[in-house]
Amino acid sequence: MAKKPSADAAPVADFETSLDQLEQLVEKMEHGEMSLEDSLAAYERGVGLYRRCQQALEQAELRVRLLTDPDAPDKAEPFPGAGHGDG
Repeated sequence: MAKKPSADAAPVADFETSLDQLEQLVEKMEHGEMSLEDSLAAYERGVGLYRRCQQALEQAELRVRLLTDPDAPDKAEPFPGAGHGDG
């Protein structure tokens, strides 16, 4: 029986797929040939993809922190430029 990825690993494993879909969506929207309804739907989809990417990055950072110091992950130094809310 095939082993399913854990729920914690799923967002990290899905990051590249979500990012690729987001880039394709942005490129499509930049051409400006979509109707208003299609543009709104694409925007909503893009926000969802962005959130999935952000969640995956947060999960990856947590995993790195746990690997760096499993006994005190909160004492790990944040990654340079990893400030939250600047996007």
